[in-house]
Amino acid sequence: MKLGIPYTTFCEVLKGESLFGAHTEIVDRIAFDSRRFVDGAGTAFFALKGQFRNGHEYLAAAYEKGVRIFVVSETIETNDFPHAHFVKVEDTLQALQALATYHRRKFTYPVLAITGSAGKTTVKEWIHHLLSPSTRIIRSPKSYNSQLGVALSLLELHADCDLALIEAGISQAGEMSRLVEMIQPTHGVFTSFGRAHEENFTTSEAHLNEKLTLFSACQRTFIPETIRLELADLTSIRGEVLSVQSFKKELAELPWSDVVAQTNALIALGVSKAFTSDFSALAQRISTLPRLAMRMEIFDGINDNTVINDTYNLDLDALTHSLDYQLRIAGDRQRVVIVGLDEDNAFRKAELIKVIEAYAPDHFVVLKKDETLHETYSNAVILIKGTRQADMQRLAKQFRLRNHKTFVEIDLSAVRHNVMQYKSMLHPDTKVLAMVKAQSYGSGVEKMAAFLEQQGVNALGVAYADEGVELRKQGITLPILVMNAEEEGFDDCIQYQLEPAVYSFHQLDAFIRTLIDHGRSDYPIHIKIDTGMKRLGFELGEIESLCAQLKAQPEVHIKTVYSHLADADNRRDKRFTEHQIKHFHQASQLLARHLNYHFDRHILNSEGAANFPNAQFEMVRLGIGMYGISGNSTFAKKLQPALRWCSAISQVKQIHKGESVGYSRSFIATEPMSIAVIPVGYADGFRRSLGNGKGGVYIHETFCPTVGRVCMDMIMVDVSGLHVKEGDLVEIIGKKQNIVQFAAAMETIPYEVMTSISKRVHRVYVD
Repeated sequence: MKLGIPYTTFCEVLKGESLFGAHTEIVDRIAFDSRRFVDGAGTAFFALKGQFRNGHEYLAAAYEKGVRIFVVSETIETNDFPHAHFVKVEDTLQALQALATYHRRKFTYPVLAITGSAGKTTVKEWIHHLLSPSTRIIRSPKSYNSQLGVALSLLELHADCDLALIEAGISQAGEMSRLVEMIQPTHGVFTSFGRAHEENFTTSEAHLNEKLTLFSACQRTFIPETIRLELADLTSIRGEVLSVQSFKKELAELPWSDVVAQTNALIALGVSKAFTSDFSALAQRISTLPRLAMRMEIFDGINDNTVINDTYNLDLDALTHSLDYQLRIAGDRQRVVIVGLDEDNAFRKAELIKVIEAYAPDHFVVLKKDETLHETYSNAVILIKGTRQADMQRLAKQFRLRNHKTFVEIDLSAVRHNVMQYKSMLHPDTKVLAMVKAQSYGSGVEKMAAFLEQQGVNALGVAYADEGVELRKQGITLPILVMNAEEEGFDDCIQYQLEPAVYSFHQLDAFIRTLIDHGRSDYPIHIKIDTGMKRLGFELGEIESLCAQLKAQPEVHIKTVYSHLADADNRRDKRFTEHQIKHFHQASQLLARHLNYHFDRHILNSEGAANFPNAQFEMVRLGIGMYGISGNSTFAKKLQPALRWCSAISQVKQIHKGESVGYSRSFIATEPMSIAVIPVGYADGFRRSLGNGKGGVYIHETFCPTVGRVCMDMIMVDVSGLHVKEGDLVEIIGKKQNIVQFAAAMETIPYEVMTSISKRVHRVYVD
C-alpha cells in the first residue's frame, strides 16, 4: 500500500476536522491495529470501534511506533501526543470507506466484484492462478470481504495493474449498497446462493435482491448454471450463464471430480476467458489448479515451539497476512520465519526478503527445495511459508510435536463467529468473561487464551491457580478469575496477579492474612453468591456480615459479584432460574448499599446468555457455547461447530464367519466382513462403553459401527462394502456426527466429551 495522499486532501476526503490545521506529511498507508505494523512513518491510524475493541484505547501504542496522523471520533487529550495530528470524524469506519472509495476512483482498469454464499475465495484465487502468467492482478487478501475488509482491499489498488479481483460479503440487510459505492465494479461474479445469513433478511427473495445489488452497474455478470434467476433479474445484471457443457473438455482436466470443485472451476474458466485472448494457454493451466488450503494451521512443535504452517503459496498478500498473524501471537517469544523457494520462484527472493525484513523477525531463513535446515529453535513462534513445489510441508512435519494419526482440530474462525453471535445479543457495554478452565474444555488452554485475548474479551476464567500461572507465563495479560481458589495457591495468585473467587468467611480470612504477609492492599476479589446451586458461595443471610468484614479490611475490594445458574438450559420451566436471578439481584443490591464503590455482576453462562439475556447485568461468562454448542435449538443454528476429532485407518482386515474380534471375544462374526483398525481408544477419550456397535465413526461419509470392545489405544469398526484403505480419514466428531450425537451415544454431555479427550491427542488450530 502506497497511497501518496497529501494531508489536506486526506482531510477533505474524510470530511473530517483537522484539530491542528494544515500538515505537510503524505499519507502512504493506513492502520487500525497497533500490533500489525512496525514502522508508523507515513501511516494514518484509524481508531475503529468494534464489538470487542475500541481503537481509541490504542492511540498511545500506535504513537510509540511512529504514527503521527490519527483519525478519531472521540475527544482526545491531545497534549499526550506532541507533534501528532488528529482528524475528527463522526464514524471512523465510514471515513475509512470514504478513503477507499476515493482511491478506487483513481483507476480505470476492470474491477471484478465477487460475491456468493460460498466459493468466493476459491474462485478469486483460481481466476488469479489461470490469468496471472500474462495478466497483472491485484486481489483481496485471503477472504477480506466485509465492510472493513473490502475497504482494505481497495486501498491496495495501484497503477501497475490490469485487473482487480475484490470479494464482497454481506450478513445483514443494507450492507451491499455501501460495498457497491466503494467497489464500483465493472464486472461481477455470483458464485452461489445459499442460506448463509438468511435469518437476517425478511425473505429469501430479499436476500437474493441484496446480493444482486452488487451487479446493478456491471458490464457483465458471470453466474454458473446452478443459480437459476428470473429472466428479469438476469437481464438487469447483464448476466452471462456459464454451463458445464461449454467447458466440458477443459473441466475434464480438473484434478478433482466433486461438484463444488467443478462449479468453482467452471466460473474461474468462464471469467478468465473474458480477460484473455489466449484461451489455449488458459486451458492448459486447469490441471494445475491448487486445492486451496485457505486456513493457516497452528500446532505445538518440538522444543516448546509454536508452528504456523502456511505452506500454500508465496503470494505477497498472503505472506503479509501470515507475518501479521505471527507478530500478533508471538508476544515476547522469538519470531522465526522459514521460507522455501523452488526454482520457479528463486527470482523473487529479493522482494520476499524486503517484505519479511519490515517485520523484523529474530531469525529468517530461505531454503531451496530439498535443502536441510541446520538451525534449531526453542520457545519460538515459527512461520513456515513456501509453495507446495518447494515441499515445505515436509519441514512442517519435522517440527510437529506428535505424529499421532488421531487429532482434534479447533476452528478459531468458528470460535470467533460464535463469540460474535453471543455479543450480538448483549448490550454494547456488557463485558465477556471467557472460561478456559479444564484446558479450555479440552481445546488447549494456552492457545485458546491467547486467541481470545486477541478477540477482545474482557477477562478469562480458570478453575485453579496453577492454570492461571501457566497463562501468565505464556504472556497473557488479561484479568484472570480463579474460580476454585485454594489456600495453597494464594501466594501464586498474588505473585501472578490472579483474582480469586471468594465463597466463604474462612477462605476470605485466609486470603486477607496472605495479603498482609505480602504487604498488599486493595486487591481485587470476586464474591460468589449461592442462589440455589448449593455448591460454593455465600448465602443471602450472610451478606451483611460479609459487608462488615469487607469494609474493615483495606486489603481487598470487590471487583465482581457472581453466581451460577443450576437450570439455565431448561426452557420449558423457567421458574427456578428466574428465582435464582431474583435472589442474585437482591444479594447484589444489598452489597451495593453497604459498599461505596462499583462492582460488576454476572450470573449468566453460555446457556443463560442464550435463554435469559435480560439478566446479563454487567458481564456474562462464555464457555462451551464458544465452541458452537447450545441447548437452545434456535440459537444453535446461528453457531458454528468449532471442534473436529479425526483419525486415520491403520489397517484393514478381512474377517471370516465364526471369527472373533477384540478382547473377551465379545463379537463373533456371523458372516464374512471387513473391519478397519483405528488408533483411538478409551485412553484418548473414546469411552469403552461405545464398543460392540453402541458407538461408531464415519468413513467416506458412511457410519461404521464399532466391532468388539474398545481397547485402550484402538477400536475396530465395520467397513464391509466400503472401498477403504490404510490412511483414509476417519471422522469421530465432525459434520456427520456432531458432538451432541457422540455424547448421547456415550450417555453423557458434550462438556464431558470435550474435557475427556486425552492430552496425547494432537491439537491443531486453524483460522
